[in-house]
Amino acid sequence: MAPTIAVPISGNRRDAAEALRRRNEELEKELRSSLEREERMKEELRMTWQRVRLAEEAEERLCGELGELEAEAVDHVRESRAQITLLMEKLSAAHKLLQGVSLGSSVVL
Repeated sequence: MAPTIAVPISGNRRDAAEALRRRNEELEKELRSSLEREERMKEELRMTWQRVRLAEEAEERLCGELGELEAEAVDHVRESRAQITLLMEKLSAAHKLLQGVSLGSSVVL
């Protein structure tokens, strides 16, 4: 609630009018200040909202990139596992071949 000013009724009308005029000027100044503050706050809110929107868009892009990287990693793991399995099979076959050769050579002796 805005402060009020008491105007004496028994005083000079000119003094009362001057007091009212001064009070009116004070109130107009407070109103201008309040409106300026409101505009600054609106601009600050708009800028904050824009930063939030940009952050959300960046988050969406990062999530998409992360999904792509995860898919690539899964593919890489599958390829590596298949390569390891193939190498294990080759190693096992070579081991069996060597065992067969060593058994054959020991029988000949």
